[in-house]
Amino acid sequence: FEPEQKKAFLEAANLPHGLIFLTGPTGSGKSTTLNAVLTTIRTPELNFMTLEDPVEYKLAGISQVQVKPAIGLTFAAGLRSFLRQDPDVILVGEVRDNETAEACLKAALTGHLVLSTLHTNEALGAVPRLIDMGMEPFLLASSLALVAAQRLVRILCPYCKVPHIPDPATLARIIQEGHLNPRDQNSWTFFKSVGCPKCFGTGFMGRRAIYEVYRMTEEMRNIIYKTQDLVELKRAAVRSGALNLRANGWHKVIRGQTTVDEILSITTADE
Repeated sequence: FEPEQKKAFLEAANLPHGLIFLTGPTGSGKSTTLNAVLTTIRTPELNFMTLEDPVEYKLAGISQVQVKPAIGLTFAAGLRSFLRQDPDVILVGEVRDNETAEACLKAALTGHLVLSTLHTNEALGAVPRLIDMGMEPFLLASSLALVAAQRLVRILCPYCKVPHIPDPATLARIIQEGHLNPRDQNSWTFFKSVGCPKCFGTGFMGRRAIYEVYRMTEEMRNIIYKTQDLVELKRAAVRSGALNLRANGWHKVIRGQTTVDEILSITTADE
């Protein structure tokens, strides 16, 4: 996370109740991020429970349950059972259907913090998706604390990457889309991939997440309540100063962690 993104995520994760959704495709590291959040906010005074399919990380001090639809233990059924055990924080592996969405909303409205994932292309796309699943806009507006999205980008091999100067058009694009100050260019470092035996000729070694994190503002809540207009919601998010996926990616590029082509291949301009 960028510092402001981390601050926003942890502020939402420390709320006494509300909904937090992390979106992204399968294999983008959503479970890893949410489990890291739970580990960060975990305290003996609070009751943490997770409902997953499967349980990917075993976390000390947290009650973890794996769903088993064959015996009726679905996400929705497990969540209803959880609410009888007075949890403070609940992690639901994924919201897949209307029943699970409704159960998550009821849990958030009755004083619990609920973290979960959705398969949408962008963070704010979670709003129309949840409304399509049957959540009432006025209830979603009041309970939604934060939406985020993540992708994984390849990190340059430290043994063979070489300095690179992007062309003026690309540099101008990075400055504009990354909301960067041109006066800071002297501190930026660009590299490109080459390939060596240590990275098996790929030019990359390992992956790192890029994020967009949107903490709900009063303006965004009003849009969800009144119009549910995704375009207006995106504009309100930009006005709040939050970085989208591509902007976050450009921050990784100017630090020499990944390449321009990698960010262009993973993100789109309006994300």
